[in-house]
Amino acid sequence: MSDEMKAGKTGIEMRDQVSSGNVASRDADSTRGEAAAAIGKIPPNGNPVVSHKFGADPYALAVDGRVYLYNTYDALEYDGDGDVKDNSYSTINKLSVISSSDLVNWTDHGAIQVAGPTGAATWATQSWAPAAAHKVIDGEDRFFLYFANNASGIGVLTSDSPVGPWTDPIGKPLITRNTPGVEGVTWLFDPAVLVDDDGKAYIYFGGGIPEGEAEMPNTARVMQLGDDMISVLGEAVTIPAPYMFEDSGINKFDGKYYYTYCSNFSEGTRPENSPPPGEIAYMVSEHPMGPWTYQGTILKNPGHFFGVGGNNHHAIFQFQQNWYIAYHAQTLSKSMGVPKGYRSTHLNRVYFETDGSIREIDADMEGVKGVQPHNPFQRTEAVTMAWNAGIQVNPSTAAEDSQDSPILTVTDIHDRDWIAVANVDFGKGASAFTAWVSGVEGGGSLELRLDHPEGERIGTVNVPPASGVKQRQEISIEVSGASGIHHLYFVFTGKQDQKLFDFEAWQFEL
Repeated sequence: MSDEMKAGKTGIEMRDQVSSGNVASRDADSTRGEAAAAIGKIPPNGNPVVSHKFGADPYALAVDGRVYLYNTYDALEYDGDGDVKDNSYSTINKLSVISSSDLVNWTDHGAIQVAGPTGAATWATQSWAPAAAHKVIDGEDRFFLYFANNASGIGVLTSDSPVGPWTDPIGKPLITRNTPGVEGVTWLFDPAVLVDDDGKAYIYFGGGIPEGEAEMPNTARVMQLGDDMISVLGEAVTIPAPYMFEDSGINKFDGKYYYTYCSNFSEGTRPENSPPPGEIAYMVSEHPMGPWTYQGTILKNPGHFFGVGGNNHHAIFQFQQNWYIAYHAQTLSKSMGVPKGYRSTHLNRVYFETDGSIREIDADMEGVKGVQPHNPFQRTEAVTMAWNAGIQVNPSTAAEDSQDSPILTVTDIHDRDWIAVANVDFGKGASAFTAWVSGVEGGGSLELRLDHPEGERIGTVNVPPASGVKQRQEISIEVSGASGIHHLYFVFTGKQDQKLFDFEAWQFEL
């Protein structure tokens, strides 16, 4: 284990621990060392969707031209010697949210403090496996974030925005052991929510294996939500999912309802037309509460594709006429040398056949193609990126910023670190560039390069070091040489072994 890992650093900070392998020849004016190495997500791959942090149990919500991915907030745990230990999941009381309008550049919206004394739901101790929903109530957009308090119950938070702030509208769990119809459910967790075309909403949840009942656990449930989305109606109904383990999912396609789930890992011979261990299986119904007909499996366990297994968790969603699946795998933690249960979200396409069946999904590191180019002539937060090396994302500490509503910024920037935005459309060309930065002790330069950390340089922003209180600076420069569509790399340079500056936002001008 490296000294940096023992100090509590994550893979994106281990810039000297991994050889680059993807750095082309330097330009003529450079005498410096190689750029920092990307870890986990290597250009031009799209998976995992972010690599500066983990994110497990993904759930997708598409609204107003963006996809929001909500995740369990996996973070490295350490033993008494400072070595990374297996993920215990027991201390996770946050969720995270990222969003994208193109499915390749992802904006980090930070952590949602859900459980614990300072969380929105103070009654809860953990927050796992979120589900999100949007509904117009009394003419107002309302967003709902459902979460599991370990496996003992399901809570709900509300907001008027998909990124919060979130509040607890009922001050207690939505679903508990006392909820009608949940008797026999081993694990009350892993919610999924469907708002149907008629406005009625349904929540799907459950999991686990009663002793001796691996073939038909009968621990999956569906229940109707109240019109307010924060209450339940009637009694939960059993979904007879063969070899059910966890991870409920729900979608509607061509008038039919698709219930998806992860199969269990029980050993022994399985009957024909049963799901193999740890795969995503699906059932179909004409009604959101069943009855259901088992169809087959659509996604093998992550170990089949990435050489590192674990549980299989997913969410299927539609965006701009196409269908996608978000799922997690330990690819980032594997790249860091610590495949100990720390998971990262991936995306791949989903295809429905003409008979309504779902084509088996090929998971890979390539991911999905961008659905549209990025517009550089609008202000873009620096925490929007496709790839990165060496950086972190943290709340701004500039004097102007409120810590009650922190602005996220790219931080812990050192010499030759970088971030990149994919498919930037400069059109016929850009003439100027503005960066919003906050000087740290070092100061340094922000180089704008095309298609590679050592690609053509179209401009350089010089950031002076901080003097006294850290304050935001708006620095504009002239640029030349950018036209058409390129990947845009922001390469940071300065004194070695010194933090340079924080990077908050940027924008080009025609």
